[in-house]
Amino acid sequence: MMQQLSSKRKGFTLIEILVVVVIIAILAAISVPIYIEYVRGARAADAQSQIGAIYNAAKMFNQERDEWPSDVDELVEFGYLDIDEAVRSQWEFTINGQEQITATSTDEMPGGAGKEVTYDIIRGVFYGYGLPNDGED
Repeated sequence: MMQQLSSKRKGFTLIEILVVVVIIAILAAISVPIYIEYVRGARAADAQSQIGAIYNAAKMFNQERDEWPSDVDELVEFGYLDIDEAVRSQWEFTINGQEQITATSTDEMPGGAGKEVTYDIIRGVFYGYGLPNDGED
């Protein structure tokens, strides 16, 4: 009689399904924040790369003209810099004297407008959006 009952049993119990759902929820809770941070870093990588190019162009400008450029357009105008249109549509770049170069995201950036990546020339470090301790939640 016991053999007949066990051979008719099909499907999963409620407990088995709940255990699987809990495991999936735990994995999602761990992996989603890591993925979001990775995406932020990838979006900011374009800005960091372009800031590096702007800084190098500004140094060349300074060596040849004995002055620091006032803005990025001046570097482009005199042929020291070429900014890809895709990057320019997502980021606005400003030069703050010989202290900082800042990229601010536009409405076209998938992460939203108003995100900032800054290069501190004096300390030689990047900070802001997409970087460790960027203050984003």
